[in-house]
Amino acid sequence: MTRQHWHITGKVLAAMIAAGVIVIVVVLVLILRRGLSAREEPTLIETAIAREVRHLATPSSMREARNPVPLSGGVLAEARAHWADHCATCHANDGSGNTEIGRNLYPKTPDMRQPRTQQLTDGELFSIIRNGVRLTGMPAWGDAAGHDDADNWKLVHFIRHLPKLTAEELAEMETLNPKTPDEWQEMQSEAAFLAGSNVAPPPSHHH
Repeated sequence: MTRQHWHITGKVLAAMIAAGVIVIVVVLVLILRRGLSAREEPTLIETAIAREVRHLATPSSMREARNPVPLSGGVLAEARAHWADHCATCHANDGSGNTEIGRNLYPKTPDMRQPRTQQLTDGELFSIIRNGVRLTGMPAWGDAAGHDDADNWKLVHFIRHLPKLTAEELAEMETLNPKTPDEWQEMQSEAAFLAGSNVAPPPSHHH
């Protein structure tokens, strides 16, 4: 390489380092001015980094793995109940992420009905469920020995089904969501009232 080429290469490297320093300074200034509140919308840089982290969270050997659990109505029913009981608190029954926790995580819980999730491979979805994603609110589910792998693969089928959820399925899931003792009593009183009991339905509570 000639001296001129070294000179040009040095200028390019210097420009890249300078650009990196500028980005770091800008980020630090924003942090000092605005703090690190989880209420803020992620910047474009943070969004890009989060997506890359999600991609890197999946081992290359898993990315092309196919779901080994055959799809059936029974499998979807099991996964739907599992989702309502374990996942809906953050992801919502319909996968929109529109829950109190989902809206206030940083980064926010994604809408899993959208292409950015639906276009992930089965292996990627399974790996994210099983291993979680660092620096996000997504924990690892199941034990490291793989005893829960079948349940996680069933959830992959349910995630694929999210864009096609029916009103009847959503209504069923609402009865399966975790509830406080007061909510259980209210639901049972309403069921008794609808069944013809003389017990008046309890007043609705808004939180």
